[in-house]
Amino acid sequence: MVRHLAVSLAAAGAIGLAAGAHADTLKVGMSGGYFPFTFVEQDTLKGFEVDVMEAVAEEMGTEVEFVTANFSGLFGMLESGRIDTIANQITITEEREQKYLFTSPYVYDGAQVVTKEGNDEVSGVEDLAGKTVAVNLGSNYEQLLRELPYADEIDIRTYESNIEQDTALGRVDAFVMDRVSATQVIKEKPLPLALAGKPFSEIRNALPFRQDDQELRDEVDQALDTLREDGTLSEISERWFDADITTP
Repeated sequence: MVRHLAVSLAAAGAIGLAAGAHADTLKVGMSGGYFPFTFVEQDTLKGFEVDVMEAVAEEMGTEVEFVTANFSGLFGMLESGRIDTIANQITITEEREQKYLFTSPYVYDGAQVVTKEGNDEVSGVEDLAGKTVAVNLGSNYEQLLRELPYADEIDIRTYESNIEQDTALGRVDAFVMDRVSATQVIKEKPLPLALAGKPFSEIRNALPFRQDDQELRDEVDQALDTLREDGTLSEISERWFDADITTP
């Protein structure tokens, strides 16, 4: 398998595949900075998404090539044909469904508020009015917060990274990410963080493709169905999370 680390947007454009050139290689974009789904450890790209896409490519009988870039630039790379799809916890939304073709969901989760340990002022999403809340730039969590009836009272701040550290240091009151990732961050990183309340929105993650790439989408979807039926997706999930997040 081919793993490209920290490829810039400009570099990604220079090595992009022409339309229809993905018969031998499935080109997958990801941030490489969203533990434990996609991250770099000792110059090696790892994570749940990496293992899933390698299994998909093996089932399809093709190679997978990973290209990393800032999350905010991944959809532009997809639309320009520099990558075939994005594996980075991409949430299915109505807006995205109007622009892209999605596979069936392979992750089921929920949006979670996380605070500094001991923060008694935020016990859940209902306490975010009047607070500063961090979200990852380009993620769906900003939109979820803006849909709250008291959204105009929340100071929403977008980050490329380090939302966990800034929350732990008290620079923001809370951050929002999916519950699975938040649980893993609290478990694995030496930061004084805690979950605040229960998830407040259901999340279904899937792989997006361009509208003119239906054949490839269908091939990947079929591979995901096979991996779901034979238990491979569950095994990968258990390996990373000690739980199966691939089924509702």
